[in-house]
Amino acid sequence: MPNNSPTDFSGFVRVRGAREHNLKNVDVDIPRDALVVFTGVSGSGKSSLAFGTLYAEAQRRYLESVSPYARRLFHQMAVPEVTAIEGLPPAVALQQQRGAPSTRSSVGSVTTLSNLVRMLYSRAGDYPSGQGIIYAEAFSPNTAEGACPTCHGLGRVYEVTEASMVPDPTLTIRERAIAAWPQAWGGQNQRDILVSMGFDVDTPWQDLPQKDRDWILFTEEQPVLPVYPGYSPEQTQRAIKRREPPNYMGTFTGVKKYVLHTFATTQSALMKKRVAQYMLGSDCPTCHGKRLRVESLSVKFAGLDIAEMSRLPLKRLAALLAPFAEGKAGKQQHDKEHPEQAIVARRIAEDLAARLTVLLDLGLGYLSLERGTPTLSPGELQRLRLATQLYSNLFGVVYVLDEPSAGLHPADTEALLKALAGLKSAGNSLFVVEHDLDVIRQADWLVDVGPAAGEKGGEILYSGPPEGLKAVAASQTRQFLFDTSALPDVPPRTPTGWLKLAGVTRNNLENLAVDFPLGVFTTVTGVSGSGKSSLVSQVLVELVAESLGQTIEAEEEETDPLAAPAPATLGGQITAGLDKIKRLVRVDQKPIGRTPRSNMATYTGLFDHVRKLFAATPEARKRRYDAGRFSFNVAKGRCENCSGEGFVMVELLFLPSVYAPCPVCHGARYNAKTLEVQYRGRNIAEVLGLTVDDAWEFFADEPAIFRALTVLREVGLGYLRLGQPATELSGGEAQRIKLATELQRIGRGNTLYVLDEPTTGLHPSDTEKLMLQLEGLVEAGNTVIVVEHEMRVVAGSDWVIDIGPGAGEDGGRVVAAGPPREVAKAKESRTAPYLRAFLQQ
Repeated sequence: MPNNSPTDFSGFVRVRGAREHNLKNVDVDIPRDALVVFTGVSGSGKSSLAFGTLYAEAQRRYLESVSPYARRLFHQMAVPEVTAIEGLPPAVALQQQRGAPSTRSSVGSVTTLSNLVRMLYSRAGDYPSGQGIIYAEAFSPNTAEGACPTCHGLGRVYEVTEASMVPDPTLTIRERAIAAWPQAWGGQNQRDILVSMGFDVDTPWQDLPQKDRDWILFTEEQPVLPVYPGYSPEQTQRAIKRREPPNYMGTFTGVKKYVLHTFATTQSALMKKRVAQYMLGSDCPTCHGKRLRVESLSVKFAGLDIAEMSRLPLKRLAALLAPFAEGKAGKQQHDKEHPEQAIVARRIAEDLAARLTVLLDLGLGYLSLERGTPTLSPGELQRLRLATQLYSNLFGVVYVLDEPSAGLHPADTEALLKALAGLKSAGNSLFVVEHDLDVIRQADWLVDVGPAAGEKGGEILYSGPPEGLKAVAASQTRQFLFDTSALPDVPPRTPTGWLKLAGVTRNNLENLAVDFPLGVFTTVTGVSGSGKSSLVSQVLVELVAESLGQTIEAEEEETDPLAAPAPATLGGQITAGLDKIKRLVRVDQKPIGRTPRSNMATYTGLFDHVRKLFAATPEARKRRYDAGRFSFNVAKGRCENCSGEGFVMVELLFLPSVYAPCPVCHGARYNAKTLEVQYRGRNIAEVLGLTVDDAWEFFADEPAIFRALTVLREVGLGYLRLGQPATELSGGEAQRIKLATELQRIGRGNTLYVLDEPTTGLHPSDTEKLMLQLEGLVEAGNTVIVVEHEMRVVAGSDWVIDIGPGAGEDGGRVVAAGPPREVAKAKESRTAPYLRAFLQQ
């Protein structure tokens, strides 16, 4: 372990009076040119110090030197609440946010490798004889020069057919045979117009004349007709003959025209998703899914066109380019006529090979250049950005990293630590927010924030070399970092049955058979990219949900539903064990809401009980206020000025918009009359401002609310405010709120719970709280299956299924399965050595 004294460092960043978020006016000195790790329980204030204060101030100083016009191009953070910071170098943040997910964004574009590959094909590719040189941009499907003209660079073409628009032809038009029409009034309007036109809406669709069906579905005409809602077809025809004044004049639109027009023009993601299901996609017949025009695809390098090269795993791409980088490759066919091509090929291949080495060192060799960024985990995306920085060779910069080990197997964490050491040795400072004990042990300097979370945190408990933390009794990190007492040897539970899957085929899983034990706690392990999530979060969840008739929300990507690639090959069935499962619950890390109007109190349902309590007070009954009055989403109770948001946005030209508390309600979100009603001395806004811990004491006599708050405390969320907006919650916090909501339900047993990396973003002390809750679920007769990298959780489980041995095409197999102590002995498993070390400590 590094043992640095304060004199070993080249200088210090001195922070004075930091008050961002929950920081309590703290002063701290942090060394430069060192690996500094910020530790502390979830919500203690680590990120407020590292990102909200240090990085935000470095960015502010940099942007002051940039023209106001250029500043608009940056995502500007709020100006930090701090008295002074001295000695702060320029900073680069590597956070876990995805940015705006785009189907056009890929591994190649994030790492800029695609630019080099396009240059390689343009300048050193084998062209068919007689074809002139093509410039690099013509090798991109995202440019007019490169995109296949048939599919506009999407790789897929879409058509709308009778079968796709009318899935059940036995229904009549009145019975909504035309499923693609809008629901509610829009569809009714179109049906009423057809009645006015004399079409038969009460005969099954399949019995109508083909010419009528074709006209309704495919016409480009848009006739305008009188509409008589509520009239029968006979009454409608009589009214038209009598020239009775209509209710309104309606315009008919053919169904295909409606679907395509809605898809192209709607601003609503939901509407887009709805009409997309009536469009049939297939590989583009011109480019065969390769997205580029024929001229670009005719250029080869090493026998591959650029689309084929972009589909190779980076590990295979590096092996392919190595001979060219070393100048040993077989000559391209043009080398005799154009010897300069060999030089160009070598130069570009050398650059590509060097960049690929960095990615392979970070354990990302299983990804391909064309892999879309929306399909990557936050950890993978952060490592891609880290690789770009490693290659850029900047000097004298502070890199601020947010849990770089998130989602990493211990084997990948080792590669990450090597990469961080490389950045440090190049003369940079590393400020890392981290929970992983392996990363914390490598630190030159620790800043421990705490002692607890939220209002009970925000203090600097310790700042200095790691060894010194031993003496800090208040630190919750200390006991996990230095305590090496052996784990209690609890015998694993015996399964009550087996859920058996066979023929599982998805991504890198091929015809896999897996048996999941029931009635126990199972962890699924393996290196990043080995196929764990494909197996558990996709195939297992989908098969069980389908068999139980449950609907599981699809992954919501804010992207063009049609631009998404065709689904991966699917396969697999449940062969036994389903009779023992009555219900499936997937607890993921997706946000609990996309707007500040959604919060923990509304999501868990406890806010309904709180509002009823307020409505039952004598004052509310006297005024005839119902529970709806106490919702900030309902007009009668909320502040009119800010519509219940609690703040108003002030637009500043060339600067980030500022959110200021509403001048009328001062952030309370309710109107003055509503706030006059009090329950036990507090109004509704004050109750929403309470932390879970405080509310737990306040509502001790209300069983329904008290139970919900107890569970939230037990999963380690006592520090959150009841009204904390969903947008301010981390993925880990959102996941634990979902788990707490589930735990409140009176369990009936026989439920299958599936969690994907629930310890992400959790301090070891919070991980222990989470484990207790999951153990409780199993004790109540349920099955828990968790995808996990944290050895503390793996060692404490009843059964381990290790997928691997490697990532991508080197993974996808069950390497070992059994109780933790058995899996720890598996020779082929890359998890075994780390599990063995943990069990022996």
